[in-house]
Amino acid sequence: MAKGKVAKRPTRDEFVLEEIGNQLTEAYQEKSVVELTVWGVEEAVRGMIVKMDPRTGRVHVEQQEEALRKVPFMDIMAVNYPRD
Repeated sequence: MAKGKVAKRPTRDEFVLEEIGNQLTEAYQEKSVVELTVWGVEEAVRGMIVKMDPRTGRVHVEQQEEALRKVPFMDIMAVNYPRD
């Protein structure tokens, strides 16, 4: 049985990655609620960043409904601040 093709993660240049990193750091320091657009996930991940783990490359997001969600930094496509 042949494997189906899996879409590859879009590549981004270092400036885009740096900007996302800066936005995540700012949201972490200010304890702001953010909405992350994550590659391969239909719904946006919404919550407060409680830890950024440089060893694993994951951003730990505390959500209201669920306890904790660990999102790989390289899968984060955009950082938004919800208005509500």
